Amino acid sequence: MAQCGLCERDLAGDRAEHHLCAGCTRATAERLARLPALHTVLGAFLAPAPRPAGAGSTRPAEAPLPVDETVLNLRGPGGIVGVLEDWRAALHADLEWEPPRITGTITDRVTAAANGLAVNLPWIASSWPTAGDFAREIRDLEHAAISIVDPTPRQRRLGHCLTPTADGTPCGAVVHVTQGATTARCPWCGTHWPPATWGTLAAHHNPEEAHAGHAPAEQSVTLGR
Repeated sequence: MAQCGLCERDLAGDRAEHHLCAGCTRATAERLARLPALHTVLGAFLAPAPRPAGAGSTRPAEAPLPVDETVLNLRGPGGIVGVLEDWRAALHADLEWEPPRITGTITDRVTAAANGLAVNLPWIASSWPTAGDFAREIRDLEHAAISIVDPTPRQRRLGHCLTPTADGTPCGAVVHVTQGATTARCPWCGTHWPPATWGTLAAHHNPEEAHAGHAPAEQSVTLGR
């Protein structure tokens, strides 16, 4: 049985031949939508963190960078814009389309590349063999940006949400609990899971076709560029 290229859950039904499950397709679409804003917000974090008091009185051999190097890398040519444009170029090449036009500022380019990938996400999820690698890199790229603009406490994965949807299938979203929290909340349906239920979530780690109720509508054969 085929598995999702990102979460490695079994694919069945009308998604049996796909490369991403419905949940990971939806999550990737949301990440692509957020990346342009994250790229902009990162600009406010370019200034390096202050040196801790008492870190030493010896004069450094080299002056520190006037900007935060991690943020600079994410906002630079090889960061967010480079990753998005590389994947968009690969998509165009595999579909035998002309290379994407690259114009405007880096911010404009981030938006154009993210939109160009998002509009073709149904085809990517269903037909592109590299969809798993693509979705993984988009996820890691967003995590790298969020770790700077909105650092959060460590989280532990509990399992998949078992709350029934309208058609009777379980919600299936991955439920995490934040360190020190007394309850876990499903990011999709909002169900709260108290500690007494965490064992149940772990025992039902892979509910059958939990994402079926969240599959996005398929596009027509004609895909946007």
